[in-house]
This record gives sequence, structure tokens and C-alpha cells, in this order.
Amino acid sequence: MKTRDEALALLHEYTKTQSLLNHALSVEACMRWYAEYFAKQGESIDHELWGITGLLHDFDYEMFPEPVSPNGHPFKGCSILAEQGYPEALRTAILGHAHYANTPRETLLAKALFAVDELSGLITASVLVRPDRSIHNLEVKSVMKKFKDKAFARGCNRDDIKLGAEELQIPLELHTLNCIEAMKPLSQQLFGV
Repeated sequence: MKTRDEALALLHEYTKTQSLLNHALSVEACMRWYAEYFAKQGESIDHELWGITGLLHDFDYEMFPEPVSPNGHPFKGCSILAEQGYPEALRTAILGHAHYANTPRETLLAKALFAVDELSGLITASVLVRPDRSIHNLEVKSVMKKFKDKAFARGCNRDDIKLGAEELQIPLELHTLNCIEAMKPLSQQLFGV
């Protein structure tokens, strides 16, 4: 397994947009949070695998954004990851986070990645419209209000967010709270506060 430093270097090689880099860090944080959560429930979890899966899930998106193409996201990225020796579990989870890849989410790793991807984006958008830009006092009810407002953060797929929580078998409000907690340590880096 590659190290986080190697994965971060790969991310930076392919991704230059700060918002996409921040998204990768947010998803990584949520994946690491859930790795710990499920480990406490007795699951056998490779914490580093979970974190790196989150970090790299969209690394190819900026250079290869064309979906449903073998040379597009996430197919191209998974090909690159295979060449570099990243494990199949990571690549399968990354394929599973895109519906059009037609890859079933059969592992807890794949389900967690799908569950945190869109939700972390909605949480980020919810923080960025706050006057104080602080995640530290962001409440779940505020995110749920934004969740119901289809005009807010249109790029965040609400159906995927709901399905992700269902697949993890965690109520959406609790799942939202978990992801907020996971992202708080990155507040300065993501939001400048």
C-alpha cells in the first residue's frame, strides 16, 4: 500500500483547483472518521486504506472529467491507480461512487465513500455561505434546511446523499453530524477559520 504522502503527491499531480483539493481532504477526513467509527463497532478496518480512498476518489476528475468514457473519471483514475499498485478494494470503491460505472457497492469501504462524497460537498457549501464561515457552530438542522432547498448547491445530489446514509444504515441527520465532526479539524485549511 502506498503512503498518504505518495497519495497526496499523486492528487497534487492531477488536481490543481483548490476547491477540488479541499473536497478530497474533506472526503478523506470523513472516511477516516468512519474508519474509526466502524472499527469501534468491531469491524476489521484498514484506516490508511479508508483515508487514501477518500483522498484519491476524484484525483482524475479535473484532467479527465468526461463521464462514461473509458478515458474519463473514474475509469482513467482507476487505471492509473492500478498501474501504480493501489489495491483493488480502493479502486472498486472509487468506481462504486459513480453510478454510471455500474460497480456495486458491496463493501463497507465502498458504501462509506459513496455516503460521504456528496454530503461533504453540501456541508462545505453550507459553511461557505455562513457569515463567519465556521464549521464549529454549524448545526445539523441548518444543513438539513439547505438539503431541502433544491436551488442551494445544485451540484450536490440529494438522492445520492439519502441513498448513502441508507446504505450505511445510519439516519441522515446522524450521518450529517458525523461528517461535520469529521471535517471540524480541517476548518482552518478548508475555510480559513
